[in-house]
Amino acid sequence: MYENMVDVLIYLYENYMDGEGRPPADQSALEDELTQAGFTPTEIEKALLWLDELAAGVDVPQYHDHTLGSIRVYNESESSKLDVEARGLLLFLEQNGILDPVSRELVIDRLLAIDHALVTLDEVKWVVLLVLMNRPGREDAFSQMEDLVYNDEPVYLH
Repeated sequence: MYENMVDVLIYLYENYMDGEGRPPADQSALEDELTQAGFTPTEIEKALLWLDELAAGVDVPQYHDHTLGSIRVYNESESSKLDVEARGLLLFLEQNGILDPVSRELVIDRLLAIDHALVTLDEVKWVVLLVLMNRPGREDAFSQMEDLVYNDEPVYLH
């Protein structure tokens, strides 16, 4: 039995969002499939809500007022959920052009929406991938991030 909402998101990405398969048209059929795959109803509900909130956040104007090249300062609650490694990864991705300021803010918002105290580096990578997939015009960045997620070796970007 899976206990993590992010596992549901990964399952959905790997089975439907990568362009290979099509999810059931009916949400209850999708929920049934996820339950049969071993996810709890609570985690399924959280994951679907998380995706809805991501889709709604893509066009929120508050994310569009960040200047390219500005330094992101994390508040106390963000720093407690996103440890130094997670924040370092976000900075690395931004410095290498994978994240722009808007995508960075969406990623931070979606990471904070995960309901456990500290997010892992793998969760950061998956959230970045999901955010980029939902950002038109960020296809190259998405492709680079997909390589980073699926390669066990560190990826050095030029």
